[in-house]
Amino acid sequence: MPELVFFSGTMDCGKSTLALQIEHNRSARGLAGMIFTRDDRAGEGKLSSRLGLVTDAVEIEDGMDLYAYLVDHLSQGGRADYVIADEAQFLAPEQIDQLARVVDDLGLDVYAFGITTDFRSKLFPGSQRLVELADRVEVLQVEALCWCGARATHNARTIGGEMVVEGAQVVVGDVNQSDAVGYEVLCRRHHRRRMTAATARAATLSPDVLPVPPG
Repeated sequence: MPELVFFSGTMDCGKSTLALQIEHNRSARGLAGMIFTRDDRAGEGKLSSRLGLVTDAVEIEDGMDLYAYLVDHLSQGGRADYVIADEAQFLAPEQIDQLARVVDDLGLDVYAFGITTDFRSKLFPGSQRLVELADRVEVLQVEALCWCGARATHNARTIGGEMVVEGAQVVVGDVNQSDAVGYEVLCRRHHRRRMTAATARAATLSPDVLPVPPG
């Protein structure tokens, strides 16, 4: 039976790499997939991983009906044996409903990949709807690590290395950036304390945290 599967995890845990692997495995068997994405780091109409792999994709726009797009593609003689939707957290809830309809009415497997929560530890609307509708939710087993070595469970937005908790929910960036806006994965403890790798290094160098006063 066709399924809607949601592969979730933090940033830097290999979601896009797995999406590209699924595409490779199925295309190698002669299957044709429809690949959707939104706001990929490689630019519009691309699905890329941090390992350097990249492929073309259909860029999802605001208000785009994904079910209607697939129906139109198939009615014009196009082929789609499965669907991949990367960066699914950026989709509107109604677009997730459309992906579920692709499974139910067109009989196609849909593999959605995305981050569950934003930099404030709040659910993305698209991810919330996927949790509500998916036949399966798979948490990726490639664990991203916090700077302290613990398992990273939260995404932090940083400006100049310092964590911020206010701003628009969607601001495109990447992990380990040193420019104005970047992202870092943290364990819950350090996310709660707003302690990034940069601020942790600064604290270590500060005499205020030494156990005894400097001689």
